[in-house]
Parts: sequence; C-alpha cells; structure tokens
Amino acid sequence: MKRELFCIVILFGFLGVGLAQQSATAPAKTTHAQPHAATKPEASPDAVWADLMAGNRRFVAGKPRQHMVVPLRKKLASGQSPDVIILSCSDSRVSPELVFDQSLGDLFVVRTAGNVADPVALGSIEYAVDHIHSPVLVVMGHQKCGAVSAACSGEKMPSDNLEAIMNKIGPAVNQAKTYAKGDDLLDAAIKDNVEQSAKDLQANSEIIRNAVQSGKLKIFEAEYSLDTGEVMRVNGPAASKN
Repeated sequence: MKRELFCIVILFGFLGVGLAQQSATAPAKTTHAQPHAATKPEASPDAVWADLMAGNRRFVAGKPRQHMVVPLRKKLASGQSPDVIILSCSDSRVSPELVFDQSLGDLFVVRTAGNVADPVALGSIEYAVDHIHSPVLVVMGHQKCGAVSAACSGEKMPSDNLEAIMNKIGPAVNQAKTYAKGDDLLDAAIKDNVEQSAKDLQANSEIIRNAVQSGKLKIFEAEYSLDTGEVMRVNGPAASKN
C-alpha cells in the first residue's frame, strides 16, 4: 500500500512539472498588431518638408544614411503610414526615394510621364490622402523633362495615349509661351507644368481639394535639377529649397 501511494505521488509530481514546463513554453496569447499609423505621431507639413530637404542635401553631398531595410521591412509588413505623397515624372533619373534619401515606408510615390495628374494618378493619390492620411503632397517636375519638351515642340504624337500626356501638359506650355521664348521656354514650361499638375489635383479631386482646404494636406511644388541633384521649390512666396 505504501509502495502504491509512493508511485502515485511520483506520478503527480511528474505531471506537475510537465504542466509547468508547457505553461512556460506556450506562446503568449497573440493580439493583432495595430497598423503602423496608429502609433505614429502627427507631423507638421513644414517639418516633413524640412526633413525631405535634409535628405536631399545628403543626396547631393553623396552622404546618404544607412537604411536598415531588413528589420524595417518586417515592421512595415503590418501597415504603412508615409507622411509624404509624391507625384513625380517617370524619368529613370528622378527617383524620389534616392533624391530625398528616404527608405521603405517613407514615401507614397506616384510617377507619370511629365508628372501629369491623370485619373489613375488622382485615384492613387486620393487613396493616400483618404486612407493613409499623409499630410504632405509634393508635385515634382525636373530639369530637361522629355515630356514637356515634346509638348513644347507641338508635334503630333504617334499614339492616342502619348497624345493624352501632351494634352495634360499643353496648358502649361501655352502659359509659358506668353512670357518665355527660345531656350527659356522649356525651363518656364517645366515650372508651369508643375503648377498646372498641382491645380489639376485639386480641380479634379474633391478628396484632395477638401483635404487642402481643411488644412489636413499641404501641397509643395518642386523641381529637381539633373545637373546638381538639388530639389528647389517653385512658385509661391517661399520659392526656395529651404
């Protein structure tokens, strides 16, 4: 009888140890991670622009930051919350992530030839404004833009799709022709096209227009220099890179 009682005590002892080990090694009850945007502090548009300009200065100087993309990639798998939307040209020499020395999750980039705001570009930007709540929208043209140059030439394009791009740029070219001639025309038209695209964004999108009017979104117009790598603001009272 004593031997049977001893065996029962030993058995329960092993069971207790096993349960304790199972409890210690069992994964904690999982909870769904909140999207990245839920924990991100709200940034002011001017502070966001200043950060972009600091990144551009690093790019120009050839001293970009080291971006730890592997842990960042894993972190961003649960959601995105970029502070900046960028509408820029598709030109291979104009990569916003490089130009502003930014990393994964920092920029919501929409690129079209001549940085035109067509319906697809508008819809993409509306998503970032309405769902991600990015506070800054940068419309960025660039020096020696081929699309604007083609529009300045007035030549007929070989397809309806290419002609559609020319039709979007055309008003800016016509505006530039009222005050610029010869070699100055292209530079003027590039700047006017940036302004035209910014106007189109608000004129053709109630979502973007309301966000701007309510102060939830600020639009910055800029031009990238292929020669120097600098990004400069164009138009408006603060037409400078700072």
